[in-house]
Amino acid sequence: MKLRHYSSLCLAMVLVPSGVWAAGFRLSTQDAFAAGRGEAFAATADNPSAIYYNPAGLTQLKGLQARVGSYNIYLAPGFEANGRRFENQSKWHVVPQVFAAYGLEKWPVTFGLGVYSPYGLGLKWAQDTGFRSIALESKMKYMTAHPVIAVEVLPGMSVAAGPTFNYSRVDLKQGVFPVDVGDVFRFKGDDEDVGYTAGWRWQPHAKLALGAAYRSRTTMAYEGYTDLIPIYSHLDARLRFPIPHNVVMGISYRPTEKWNLEFNADFTEWSRVNQVSLDQAFPLPPFVLNWRSSWYYEVGVTRYLDKGWSLSAGYIFNESCMPDAFFNPLVADTDKHFITFGASWRGQRAGLDLAYQFGYGPPHTVRGSAVSAAGQNADGRYDFTSHAVVLSFQWRF
Repeated sequence: MKLRHYSSLCLAMVLVPSGVWAAGFRLSTQDAFAAGRGEAFAATADNPSAIYYNPAGLTQLKGLQARVGSYNIYLAPGFEANGRRFENQSKWHVVPQVFAAYGLEKWPVTFGLGVYSPYGLGLKWAQDTGFRSIALESKMKYMTAHPVIAVEVLPGMSVAAGPTFNYSRVDLKQGVFPVDVGDVFRFKGDDEDVGYTAGWRWQPHAKLALGAAYRSRTTMAYEGYTDLIPIYSHLDARLRFPIPHNVVMGISYRPTEKWNLEFNADFTEWSRVNQVSLDQAFPLPPFVLNWRSSWYYEVGVTRYLDKGWSLSAGYIFNESCMPDAFFNPLVADTDKHFITFGASWRGQRAGLDLAYQFGYGPPHTVRGSAVSAAGQNADGRYDFTSHAVVLSFQWRF
């Protein structure tokens, strides 16, 4: 009975925090210019990273352009209980992105290809937090290759679509007993899956643009093994985890050529993540999560200056998707606020973007979370702070 209970709890560890510790485990930051304006980019979408934010925006580009960047994040969530404080021990992460687009000169068609990480990272807690039988450590890698075609079907109106080829690997650990006696339950595995995206953009007026993008559901069936140290090692296992769909809608207003203001509403169907199953020789019940769907609300502004320079700023509010009754410290999802700033330069061929992102989660006290067979729960006071620097370099061939 205990083996089954602890094995089930390990499934929660796949729910790795996102790059900005947003709801669930999304990495929503894929470009420095977009990050500088609070990710409010679905209606603007005027560089090759539109492949992620809204591929329909690619029809604004002509010729061959490439964009390379990295998202460099310092994650510092904290936990307090019984007068003691703990912080995440896996703080630094670097996530690369590569985008390329080729717009035909004589036809309203643009081809794009992106390679990026829409989910991932990891978290590590100390052994003596009081919830080691619920959560210890997780690592997740998730890479997507995303070809896309965008077509301007009417003057000012474009559509786009393309498949996503996804590969992911997870390495998840938790304790069995409430104190460390050399015991570890671990799952390690990988899988690949195929999804798709679609985008729409309409600019009815020079001052106004509307945009929307859709990312489909996928399901990862991680093939690998479990270890229950010191009882057994490398028992074949499969972890099945649903990835939700996502819809973003945006409106951009340019009162003059020097200003661009945008608002985005970004919905993720986290309610699809209601349970996770682990199949192996020992039958295990599914692990119940019962997440809630949630929204990002993003506001951004860019001021275009002389000689190719521009400055941006933005704000993001991110709703929590995790109810207290099913709270897990490896996500520790609460409502969060993000403030961003960015600076950009565009030359005749080259471009450079730099953004800073500060994240803050007001303290949230969890009460009534599920109790493990070892008598532990995730109750306590959680807070969140993050700092990120995002850098992107662009070249027009």
